[in-house]
Amino acid sequence: QVQLVESGGGLVQAGASLRLSCTASGRSSGRIFSNYAVGWFRQAPGKEREFVGAITWTGTTTYYVDSVKGRFTISRDNAENTVYLQMNNLKSEDTAVYKCAAWDYGPGRSAPEDHDFWGQGTQVTVSS
Repeated sequence: QVQLVESGGGLVQAGASLRLSCTASGRSSGRIFSNYAVGWFRQAPGKEREFVGAITWTGTTTYYVDSVKGRFTISRDNAENTVYLQMNNLKSEDTAVYKCAAWDYGPGRSAPEDHDFWGQGTQVTVSS
């Protein structure tokens, strides 16, 4: 089984930066993680879960929701089983619980499903 653990959240002022990490552990974590796409999602109180961005298993392609383009950057270190979400120029509307997910991206699998690997989340709070 594979576990994903997010870290790096916190309380910051608008305009600040944070770097979130998503680290995989457990049996077969290395083999699975380095062959899976990893995405970041966030959910604010009273709102639906929102896609933030994702990175392919090779790390060569990234995708972002329009609201974070130019401010957020996803990268990965497969040797460390870790994916990062660098968040710059944070805004109050970025406040949410951020979760990472890993799945076998491919035809018909453009997004993770509930049965894929998900972390528990880390809180990001941006004060204005």
